[in-house]
Amino acid sequence: MCAASVLVVDDSVTMRALIKHALSRDPDIVVVGEASNPFEARNMMKQLDPDVVTLDVEMPNMNGIDFLEKIMTLRPTPVIMVSNLTAPGAATTLAALEIGAFDCVAKPSARETMFNELPGLIKEAAKAKAGMTRRGHAGAAARPAANEPAKDRRVRLPDLIAIGSSTGGVEALMQVLSEFPADCPPTVIVQHLPAAFTGSFAARLDRVSRAKVSEAKGGEPLLPGHVYLAPGGARHMVVKPGARPSVSLVEGETVSGHRPSVDVLFTSVAKNFSGSSCGVILTGMGRDGAQGLLGMRQAGATTLGQDEESSLVYGMPRVAHEIGAVTRQLPLGKIARQIFSGG
Repeated sequence: MCAASVLVVDDSVTMRALIKHALSRDPDIVVVGEASNPFEARNMMKQLDPDVVTLDVEMPNMNGIDFLEKIMTLRPTPVIMVSNLTAPGAATTLAALEIGAFDCVAKPSARETMFNELPGLIKEAAKAKAGMTRRGHAGAAARPAANEPAKDRRVRLPDLIAIGSSTGGVEALMQVLSEFPADCPPTVIVQHLPAAFTGSFAARLDRVSRAKVSEAKGGEPLLPGHVYLAPGGARHMVVKPGARPSVSLVEGETVSGHRPSVDVLFTSVAKNFSGSSCGVILTGMGRDGAQGLLGMRQAGATTLGQDEESSLVYGMPRVAHEIGAVTRQLPLGKIARQIFSGG
């Protein structure tokens, strides 16, 4: 296995040295270059083609968020934001994740914090590079006006919608949920995010969607017009049947490398909602969700997958498609339309 190559971008000589030192202690990582600003970084990316870029936010000439946007549009590469502005829950963090950053970490107050966390993130990010595709220029679909028909009433809607996503999923979910009507079927989502981010991300989704979006607490009844986002951290999210079907958070080991896991959620939907559900797998690295989505399809559910061209990382949707779990592959902009109008 080749070492993961990294370009470090930060206007601070001291911080570049700290990051390089932290990474050089891992034999599976090599720092191939250092840049003090985005213009230097752009040229180095062309010359060195790094597997991963670490990127500061506050820099001269162009800030890191603007440069991240250019990277994801013109030369998709896994980027880990390392900044004082990317602490858990910060607005800059969500902006970076929405654009397509692989992860965000705060600059440490002590060296050991970075030594422990960053090398592992670099190696995970390097795995994503092969599946990354250029962002489209069409932008997010416009949010329908309040008086527009939200859906074709002749289409039989599912009793439950389940969505799974990972890298690139912050932006993808923003677009899909912006097209959800206020009376959508109950919807459950697993998006791979650190625990500190999911609450603020749910609030952000709630602002763009006519449906009510919230971070699941466990025990909530599955109600129309409500979207439940799995909290990051130590528990899986599942749905439970009964006179009042509900959301539940359960203990368990990681599944497909994740907790919460899309596979766990989809498997619970397949078991408890059989053919009356719709499963959607969006952009993400790895294979989490593919097997669970196959179970949903085998139980009679409608299953949709994001296509390669519109996926930031065509990993999870690719595996799901290859194993026969996906009924239809669609561009991101057509997924909500397919759910609610069949077109």
